[in-house]
Amino acid sequence: MSTVARTVTDDDGLVRALGLGSGVLFVLGSVIGSGIFLTTGLMAAKLPSATLLLLAWALGGVIVLTGGLTYAELGSMFPKSGGVYVYLREAFGPLPAFLYGWAAFFIFWSGGIAAVAVGFAEYMRHFTPQVPAPVLAVLAITLLGGINYVGVRTGNAVNVVLTIAKVAGLAALPAMAILAAKTTPQWTPALPAIPGPFAAFGAAMIAVLWTNDAWYCVTWIAGEMKRPERDLPLSLVYGIGLLTLIYVVVNVAYFYALPMNDIAGTLRIAERAATAMVGPAGATFVALTVVISTFGCDNAAILAGARLLFAMARDGVFLKSCARIHERYHTPHIAIVALVVWSAVLAVSGSYEQLFTYVVFASLLLHMLGAIAVFRLRYSRPDAPRPYRVWGYPIVPAAFITASAAFVLNTLITKPKESLAGLGLLAVGLPAYWYWKRSEKAA
Repeated sequence: MSTVARTVTDDDGLVRALGLGSGVLFVLGSVIGSGIFLTTGLMAAKLPSATLLLLAWALGGVIVLTGGLTYAELGSMFPKSGGVYVYLREAFGPLPAFLYGWAAFFIFWSGGIAAVAVGFAEYMRHFTPQVPAPVLAVLAITLLGGINYVGVRTGNAVNVVLTIAKVAGLAALPAMAILAAKTTPQWTPALPAIPGPFAAFGAAMIAVLWTNDAWYCVTWIAGEMKRPERDLPLSLVYGIGLLTLIYVVVNVAYFYALPMNDIAGTLRIAERAATAMVGPAGATFVALTVVISTFGCDNAAILAGARLLFAMARDGVFLKSCARIHERYHTPHIAIVALVVWSAVLAVSGSYEQLFTYVVFASLLLHMLGAIAVFRLRYSRPDAPRPYRVWGYPIVPAAFITASAAFVLNTLITKPKESLAGLGLLAVGLPAYWYWKRSEKAA
């Protein structure tokens, strides 16, 4: 028997090739994209307070950690490809699970890939200013689709290398701040003199949660982890903890590099901060770091997202061809192509800020439902094996659900157009679900 045959899973034909280290790096690689390099200036335009901005980044990490601890229990119960889709199916039935997968494909996952690709193009033009940004975004998505098409090991190897490189690049920013700080932040707890400071804090949190989005996607690749019942919970906890530390420290570096007036409204904040500290070479260094970061982020996103489509197709609620496994590469190759094509369409259709608002609203709404699945399954399957039980139950999952609900409501109020558009796309999934279910019965 060949090595590949021995490592192929019994349930879905995918190769179990990923360990704990790969899982932690996958969390970091799939989350750290363009957000940390771009969003702080947008946040400061609404909330010009270093203290409150750091509080927003720290609070975002706490919220995500409560979600990670919650999903760790679900992941240990159902270590299969598809992650949250599987949890919703097991807890609430096929329709909520389908709507999750539908929203992921059409809104928050493909939209996230598109938004990160737009960020990639924004910084890649530092090196290739003659190439239009939409072209660069589409080329990046297409190339990464090809990398993941030819094998999970290839995709994971690229993710490992790029994640290490971008974390090293991010670590250089606080190092620059220590050696070449240009200003002293005003660490004042007072509310800034702006209209509606609490609403402004909520709006800033949208950007924070977008920058933290995708922490859950490691659950989608559980079918390719060697020991998912152990490594999936640890990957979530270690990965999210490191992520929060990185984000807070990098933002401290921004505040020491630039006064708040220069930060507010600046899109390419990391580049401007590095330039202020070490000159033009800093801008080039940051641009290269962002290119690596965003490229790696979308690599992980395509790897994970295709597994979600694969799981849906196996259940008969998505294109049947997406359930195929490539005979040579052992990858869901049709699912990869479908995800790449739609993400490329989105990348040329919207602005960076519009895209991340779509993503955050739909993602928070559906992942709140995913957390409710813990309560549902504790009630309906009390004796089911749970290699990991969420620490602090029921307070921790309840905290994640409450925080998610609050930010869903805030987004609906502050960004009604984008939020209602997301709900509309979610509703369109209903007739699609009924069509696929009828087709399955007819077959």
